[in-house]
Amino acid sequence: MRYLSRRKFIKLCSAGAAGLGLAQTPLPSVAAAFTAASRGKPVVLWLQGAACSGCTSSLMNSTYPQLKQLLQDIVEMRFHPQLVSTQLTLEALLQVAQEHRGRYILVLEGAIPTAKGGVYGLIHRTEQRTSSFLDVVQTLGQGAKFILAAGTCAAYGGIAAAQPNPGDCVGANNLLPADKVLNVPGCPPHPDWLIGSLAHVLMYGEMPERDDFGRARVFYEGVVHDNCPRRQYFDNSNFALVFGEPGCLLEVGCRGPMAFADCYNRQWNGGQNWCIRSGGPCLTCTHPNFPDGTTPVFKRMPNVSVLGITTTADTIGKVAAAATALGVGIHLVGSYLAGRIGTKVPVKGGENHG
Repeated sequence: MRYLSRRKFIKLCSAGAAGLGLAQTPLPSVAAAFTAASRGKPVVLWLQGAACSGCTSSLMNSTYPQLKQLLQDIVEMRFHPQLVSTQLTLEALLQVAQEHRGRYILVLEGAIPTAKGGVYGLIHRTEQRTSSFLDVVQTLGQGAKFILAAGTCAAYGGIAAAQPNPGDCVGANNLLPADKVLNVPGCPPHPDWLIGSLAHVLMYGEMPERDDFGRARVFYEGVVHDNCPRRQYFDNSNFALVFGEPGCLLEVGCRGPMAFADCYNRQWNGGQNWCIRSGGPCLTCTHPNFPDGTTPVFKRMPNVSVLGITTTADTIGKVAAAATALGVGIHLVGSYLAGRIGTKVPVKGGENHG
């Protein structure tokens, strides 16, 4: 297995490179560097709102450092509904936040229900007091040094904010100061994105370089479509019409042209696999408009004739479809006219060439 050189590591961690851009290569020594730079186990408070706990599950799959090392040696996780065995009462939690005001890191998982004063997200109730997730997020957010919005729900609302959204769920930037919030979208986010984002703010005491959607550029810069292992199929107008068939997955719902993330290089489960390699389309779960703006699932994304399409992550989401939607649309029209797609017979046996 290949490892990042010290020179490459320093370059990726320098100001402007943001975080621990580990690419596809794990780096065992990063834990030691992380620990040395953290200057005394900073306090982390992790709150869960309208969420499925998938982001926590992703964190548990962290490889370098492993979750155990993160919790024992690197940070002082004072509150987490699942990972910390001794839970604080709300009063004690607020006391910890007061004692470490301006120094602790707040991690938010899940969207924030705001309807009717947050009544759809109650997290504490006694005869004397009722507190909602909205209340606690606003209180702790003001005193935090940095806020990590872990996952698309926390960052932009995500699935919890999908229509009809009866709880009026929103992301962190809708309520908290944008200069404090670092978005780490994904459904769920890759553990490296979480660890790397946390590492940067600890090691440098400042935000990494972010795009217009508050994401660390080092993790959310590349276009999945441009780096797809099936890209040659697209260039040759060879489109799969059913799952398991060789070909570009655009016709079965791939949103790779509008997806900005380094999944193709980093991969999941310790660098073993990712959506497209396993035969599934990219659903662009890191997109600010996921899921409403990227559905219907498993249907080809609509063609949108928009001039001046750009291929930067900063403008994606400000138009109705992908950064390369116009080019994709023209390409598909030409393919249909040439009879290269639309009449293919599905390959038997469900062979996956991804």
